[in-house]
Amino acid sequence: MPTVEEFWERARGAVADLPAAPTESWAFGATPEHADGLLALVLAGVKTGTASALWDYEATGDRLPQAGDLSVILDGSGTPRAVIRTTSVRVVPFDEVDAEHAHAEGEGDRTLAAWRAIHERFWSEHGESGRPFSPDMPVLCERFELVFADDD
Repeated sequence: MPTVEEFWERARGAVADLPAAPTESWAFGATPEHADGLLALVLAGVKTGTASALWDYEATGDRLPQAGDLSVILDGSGTPRAVIRTTSVRVVPFDEVDAEHAHAEGEGDRTLAAWRAIHERFWSEHGESGRPFSPDMPVLCERFELVFADDD
């Protein structure tokens, strides 16, 4: 299993103009199964967006993503598998996330109704802030593009 640093060097060899280090490395979701399933959607070109509870960022003190960030995406076992570039970030209330963003996330049948059900359940079960789900909770909607994928 390559380290993030080894993976990044391989990506830098394949993609011109990558900086010396990625912004960060992380996995989608809260379980290894989530990570693998969502990564598969990214690698297939289906998933070009993600959403996070702003409250979780506030609770953990993690840095908010910004347009231009380059992230190494890990699979469920922690193996680096892809590099994405954040193209846009916006914060909106949960009940104002639109159908276009829901479609970009690539989950379920890609409808807004499915997105709402999936994410309400996710944040109710895996939220890190200790705050209960709320229809007006602030959601960080992030769009990204796949820059590099490991074929190993």
